[in-house]
Amino acid sequence: MTAATTIAILSPGDMGHAVGRALIAGGNRAVTDLSGRSAHTRGLAAAGGLEDLGSLDAVVAAADLVLSILPPSDAPALAEAVAGAMARTDARPVYADCNAVSPATVATIAETIAGAGAPFIDCGIIGAAPGKGTPTRFYVAGPDTGIMEAIEAPEVWIKPLGTEIGRASAMKMCYASLTKGTNALHVAVLTAAARLGLGDEMAEEFEYSQKSTLAKMSAVVPFLPADAARWVGEMWEISATYRDAGLPPGFHEGAAAVFELLAQTPFAAETRETLDRTRTLEQAVRVYAETRGPDGAD
Repeated sequence: MTAATTIAILSPGDMGHAVGRALIAGGNRAVTDLSGRSAHTRGLAAAGGLEDLGSLDAVVAAADLVLSILPPSDAPALAEAVAGAMARTDARPVYADCNAVSPATVATIAETIAGAGAPFIDCGIIGAAPGKGTPTRFYVAGPDTGIMEAIEAPEVWIKPLGTEIGRASAMKMCYASLTKGTNALHVAVLTAAARLGLGDEMAEEFEYSQKSTLAKMSAVVPFLPADAARWVGEMWEISATYRDAGLPPGFHEGAAAVFELLAQTPFAAETRETLDRTRTLEQAVRVYAETRGPDGAD
């Protein structure tokens, strides 16, 4: 049994609701605030078994641990909102930022929570949502990560990285720079070939010399638009991480532009639950090649 009997999930999206479901299966109570949330998010929360307490203040007052799991661009604002709820309720649950943000961004978030007088944990989530096979890894760092290390939940592994805030976020940034960065490169290669009139010839060459890579492209590339919009901010966080590490940031600035393009396609209206799994790589790339970027440029 985990020391954190009540764990807040903010918010119960694709990853968050699955984390909540895993926590409940491990004997925890998972709560959230669905005020102003969409029907889609409410449906995910219900599927995960999360308890809606009706307000952020109620969630903060009830929680032993708050897990912030949302698009990286929203992470600082959520920390500010939770800090405000802490002041209003005089409750100080442990706050874990589990978002895809740079070490510099997570340091700013940590300052916000420290200013509210609450403990802080830097957390980087790697892997698919719990319940999809391989356990999801939660890398944690900070002066005291014990409350998360004590969590017992199926399909969740807690992996400590020491006391320095920023290490867990750096782990996430480096890992995602490979996985999502590779996805963006695959899209760019295929779209460029299609726009240059070499789509069929390139596919034939990949079938001959890059069969395993082509198989990965076929399995992933047609379905990226559903996630593309929320990955744009993550690419910018990775770019900042590379810059701060003394490496070129341009790789993932380019990846951000690729995901911006995918977010302009009609496929971006899909969710992970409504993906058209019959769509082929050729069909998807044809649409990508015909789509213009958000600023009207190719």
